[in-house]
Amino acid sequence: MGKAKNKYRHIEKKMLSFFRENPGKEYNYKQIAAVLNLRDTRGRNELIKFLNLNVASKQLLSPSRGKYALAVTKKQYHQGILDVTSSGRGFVICEELEQDISIPKNGINKAFNGDLVEVYCYKRKKNGSLEGEIVNIIERKKTTFVGTLQIDKNYAFVLTRGARMYTDFFIDKKQITPDYNDGDKVLVRFDEWPKRAESPFGTLIENFGPPGETATEMHAILSDYGLPLRFPEEVEAAAAEIDQRITAEEIKKRRDFRDVLTFTIDPKTAKDFDDALSFEVLGEDLYEVGIHIADVSHYVQPGSILDQEALDRATSVYLVDRVVPMLPEVLSNGVCSLRPHEEKYTFLCCFPNQW
Repeated sequence: MGKAKNKYRHIEKKMLSFFRENPGKEYNYKQIAAVLNLRDTRGRNELIKFLNLNVASKQLLSPSRGKYALAVTKKQYHQGILDVTSSGRGFVICEELEQDISIPKNGINKAFNGDLVEVYCYKRKKNGSLEGEIVNIIERKKTTFVGTLQIDKNYAFVLTRGARMYTDFFIDKKQITPDYNDGDKVLVRFDEWPKRAESPFGTLIENFGPPGETATEMHAILSDYGLPLRFPEEVEAAAAEIDQRITAEEIKKRRDFRDVLTFTIDPKTAKDFDDALSFEVLGEDLYEVGIHIADVSHYVQPGSILDQEALDRATSVYLVDRVVPMLPEVLSNGVCSLRPHEEKYTFLCCFPNQW
């Protein structure tokens, strides 16, 4: 009897998971057996036993003869963000709860780190802490992942397992073109995760090349953190239409510092000079120090497509060998860069000092 119990004890967990994923719905034992793929007589009998035991413990209801449903209240379901730990467990962070909901490995149910999920929550009898099982993935935080391509005879995988990623992606061998080689770093898009599949299915969308090369690693980092590799065409077009002229009409509105000592403090390799200092002697023991900031607002108008792109990017990102700018190059390295011996519009703060 003990061996039989061990053999079939997984049925109860799968049965309860199915009900939690379908709250408010009624099923008979044949429907549940079909979902759990129970075809042998002993397995079906164990299912019926577990159904009745859970009705007795009030986890399930039997609204009518032969029908079963989850006994649930709204308080048992919560929405939150999944945080996957390096051990493979997870926690769902819910704003309305004082403590996080602990999720065991077998309760993550194909959700990824950062996903917005719905979780069935219950209190553990031993210590009263909250534990739960993810029953619905409301929104994926990420749909693309960086990994290493592993090509086998009849299929391929993108290996993405890491501290917060517990699975790899299955790739149909038809996707492997001559441009892809075993061991390449690639970008894979999540397509689906069928119920009976051990791994999610993905589509290869970019090959970064052999690992270890600078270009490969930089592109992999950018893609892994969701940093854009390039600007949309419409944003580049809007930047190209900007009037870059320094006009006499605009100069009249501003204080002219072209004859004042003004300089930046940047390395030789710098391309975008954001700010500069000016220094002028006004009289005996009287000096004026000016702080100049590139006047981006002269070119980027509120609500424009350039303004929205800058808002989405939030900041420029500096890597070892490159910069991912907040604005297209014509702005970041051009008209809004305070390069030597070029006239530029700036905002200015002046500080007269008497020493």
